[in-house]
Amino acid sequence: MSSTRDIRRRIKSVKNTRQITKAMELVAASKMKKAQQVAIAGRAYALLMADMLAALAGRVDETLHPFLIKREVKTRGILLVTTDKGLCGPLNANLFKLVLDIKTPAKFVAIGRKGAQFLGRARKDMIADFTVSDRVAFSEVKPIVEFMMKLYLEGAIDTLEVIYPRFKNTLIQEPLVRPILPLSNVQDFVKLLRAGSDEASQHKDDRDMLFEPSPQAVLEALLPFYVNRFIHQLILSAKASEHSSRMVAMKTAKDNATSLLGDLTLEYNKARQAAITQEILEISAAAATSQ
Repeated sequence: MSSTRDIRRRIKSVKNTRQITKAMELVAASKMKKAQQVAIAGRAYALLMADMLAALAGRVDETLHPFLIKREVKTRGILLVTTDKGLCGPLNANLFKLVLDIKTPAKFVAIGRKGAQFLGRARKDMIADFTVSDRVAFSEVKPIVEFMMKLYLEGAIDTLEVIYPRFKNTLIQEPLVRPILPLSNVQDFVKLLRAGSDEASQHKDDRDMLFEPSPQAVLEALLPFYVNRFIHQLILSAKASEHSSRMVAMKTAKDNATSLLGDLTLEYNKARQAAITQEILEISAAAATSQ
């Protein structure tokens, strides 16, 4: 059995660990709530964009826009959205499994240091890496998406796909590969924009919209912006997933520390009781010898 001094040291260490993990759990919970609020706040804007695109569908020649033209896929373009920091459970590991499952030629762009480090270790063709803040401002995401859209238009990549953790709830973050470009048609993109909204399935705009200078010109100008906005929404979901996963991981660590603290306290009490019993026996033996 360990000495009481060693057990006291372990108890102090576990208490410090529990205090740190509890603080990290509270911080992650606060960030998760803010990320969820931002993601939810953008749904109304996404629905309005879907209404505008739905009004454009049927009035334009979709074969004229490069985002709507299918071509032979020689090199996939993949945006990998991971975290900058660890301590978030299996979140990044689940995304890395999806990357390892890709056997076809692909070029990667990483968001987050963990993703960039993994792509380097796995010797994947990473052409750029970026970081975004916890706020995930649209101004941070726009250069990243425009960089990938430029590669797509130049023919360096033949698809634009996003690997990210989709936020379902606090306990479940689903790793997904979300194809973005090429779009099969405008209607499919409208469904993507409306995905995840209960009110979207019942919402229908019957207004007769007038587009100037022409529906085709409006589509040419707005479709890249809509792609930007949609990917921004995916990254917001990834941030909510990160904070949720970290909160759950820290709560589990705190609970484990509490359980271990109980075991160590019991062991300490047993060791102290054994020491006291040993002292009583020694005193009794000395007294018996002196008689």
